[in-house]
Amino acid sequence: MENKRLNTSDRLVFVATSDLSGILRGKSFPVSQWEKRCQSGLGWTPANAQITCFDTFSDGALGAFGDLALVPDAEMRFTLGQGEDIFDFVLGDILTLEADPWVCCTRSQARRAIDALHKACGATPLAAFEHEFQIKNAIPRAGDGFGAKGFRDAKGWSGPFLAALAQTSCQPDSFMKEYGPSQYEVTIKPAAGLMAPDNAAILRFLAADVIAAHGALPSFSPVLDPDSIGNGVHIHFSFVNDAGLPLTHDASDPHWMSELTRHFIGGILHYLDHIMALLAPSEISYLRLQPHRWSAAYNNLGFRDREASVRICPVSTQNPQAIARQFNFEVRSVDAAASPYLAYAALVFAGMQGVIDRIEPPKPTEEDLSVLTKAELAAKGIRRLPQTLEEALEKCDHSAAVRGWFGDAFVDLYIANKRGERAVLSELDWTQKCDRYKDVY
Repeated sequence: MENKRLNTSDRLVFVATSDLSGILRGKSFPVSQWEKRCQSGLGWTPANAQITCFDTFSDGALGAFGDLALVPDAEMRFTLGQGEDIFDFVLGDILTLEADPWVCCTRSQARRAIDALHKACGATPLAAFEHEFQIKNAIPRAGDGFGAKGFRDAKGWSGPFLAALAQTSCQPDSFMKEYGPSQYEVTIKPAAGLMAPDNAAILRFLAADVIAAHGALPSFSPVLDPDSIGNGVHIHFSFVNDAGLPLTHDASDPHWMSELTRHFIGGILHYLDHIMALLAPSEISYLRLQPHRWSAAYNNLGFRDREASVRICPVSTQNPQAIARQFNFEVRSVDAAASPYLAYAALVFAGMQGVIDRIEPPKPTEEDLSVLTKAELAAKGIRRLPQTLEEALEKCDHSAAVRGWFGDAFVDLYIANKRGERAVLSELDWTQKCDRYKDVY
């Protein structure tokens, strides 16, 4: 009998959007409607933006009113699998019925940030997201940090996972057994503009889908155990002009940073405490963002320092002609509870503001900042980052800069969503909170 699943138009295409918590939600339609849906999209409800990561509804003014369209982006479509198991997937944008970007479409916010940076200085960001995750149903054992045995534990799923990534716009760069219990790290190659957060969204989905199909259950949650290590997302940045020429490196600078790079980093560090609620937006994120946890606790710049919020990354000097293209810096204060689009947008907006205002970063630190007094930190232009989600939300809520970049309507709804998330956790201890998040992310 002919396989109708493959030879008729009843196969479904899933259109996905990353919500305010970084969860991919969406709708599907028969593949025969592809051309039509690329024009008109599918109906979407504004109140969906009030859904927290725990599937509760937060407070907000949207209610049951209004209509939107979830419109596929044909350039971000891919299929996986074969036969009966084929999966047709596409990322999309949430638009108004007048075809304008909706204020709470995270992908549209990232696109706005990229366009604003280009308008300010003619640069396009290249970025690569480096993800850490743990296998939550694995049994940890001593001696596995960066170990060959731990690496081999992944032999059943790592190959299919990386192969699935390679079938999309994500091009695997490296994969390793990380230090923590059953912890791994995957890095994909840099991509320009919007494709960088697109790839991060795809990677997280494919990890959940492909790795789980092989019996392992991955979690990108910031902290699985309050007494153990955390999982971060490190975003590597560089810049090119419209001709594709690198703009990040300057050999005459003591730390090889071009003027654009210095001011972009200066903007990120100046506004970092304002945007932490968008970069590390879970209650448990702040268990990780502490001194001596190889994360980021201060708004500091570091040279090869893995506890700096922004780290200047090493490059090989064996090929001088390649240095300008290799040179990059990474932001280390992000985790996977953040929508990749919102984290990316917040960093690009802050960096853009630094470029416009010519903000210089503080000097790279080479010491343990946790032993310095508040006055000593201030003398270096350094501040302790928010230590709780509520503190981060307050900073974000009262930031004229953030409201100027994202708009009041977005900020108000985002803050309400996160406070609705916090309400779910109000009676739980830290272990219970970690358990709730590890099943979401």
